[in-house]
Amino acid sequence: MFTWLIAAVLLSVQDGANTLAIECENAQIDAGKSVFLDITVEGAPEAQLPDMRDRVRGFSLAEEDVEESVRLKDGRIRQVAHWRLVPEPCAKAYKIAPFAFGAKVAGPVYFEAPAPLEAAKGPMEIEPKKVFPPLTPKRLVRWLLWTLCAAAGAYALFFLAKMLFRKAKEHRMSPVERAWVELERLMKKGLPGRGRYKDFYVELTQVVRRYVQRQHGLKAPHLTTEEFFEAARKSERFPAETLEELMDFMHKADMVKFAGVEATPETTDEATESARRYIAKDDGIVKANAAKKGSSAGKGGAQ
Repeated sequence: MFTWLIAAVLLSVQDGANTLAIECENAQIDAGKSVFLDITVEGAPEAQLPDMRDRVRGFSLAEEDVEESVRLKDGRIRQVAHWRLVPEPCAKAYKIAPFAFGAKVAGPVYFEAPAPLEAAKGPMEIEPKKVFPPLTPKRLVRWLLWTLCAAAGAYALFFLAKMLFRKAKEHRMSPVERAWVELERLMKKGLPGRGRYKDFYVELTQVVRRYVQRQHGLKAPHLTTEEFFEAARKSERFPAETLEELMDFMHKADMVKFAGVEATPETTDEATESARRYIAKDDGIVKANAAKKGSSAGKGGAQ
């Protein structure tokens, strides 16, 4: 059995000869302290302590102790229950909801809300400081490796994005525009200056073959030279005006690539200029033919 001092009467109810009193040591809630209640009923022997356990709001019932009934001098019976309630943090209300006592409805019983806390003033009592691990050779090497990996990954992503952007941009170009871009890219490699003449002629002829494929629909990069010329003669889209010039360029390039003819800086310059002349002339003929077709179609529509 536990006891404590009770200082405040929260509720007093009388139902005929029966009385009920609820007393509390302190009616103001302190979130860090328990609340102690005395519930006393005096009256006829049949009077009972009300069951209020499900009527408590904002608390949890931690302890309950009911004393043995005591008979008073006037013949009435006294019954006392002791409660210890634990306040719930940040509850909306602290109270005992209305309950039945005999033929009456008693309550509710309200408790005072916790007093507001004073705002903190002044600087922090403890200023946290970052503690870095000591820089050991092993940790330094690990940090450098992570940095290099991150830099390599960032560069790879940048290079991939740049390449995809360039491919998308070139895909929207006309055949002659793409040929000029590829030719400029080949010249920047400087293959003749490093003595790689054969590689230069292979890539130069591929530039011309890809231009022919895009401009005239011939799968030039996948055909031998003779197969390519045979397909060009049969194609209705290929202009006959540039066929001889293209054949001359291709045969001279094959002499370096397959027949072992020694190339020089002068011959590579001449081959490059020959490729430029062919592409420019062929593109001019294609545009002129397209303009003639457009003009003829316009006249036919006017008639």
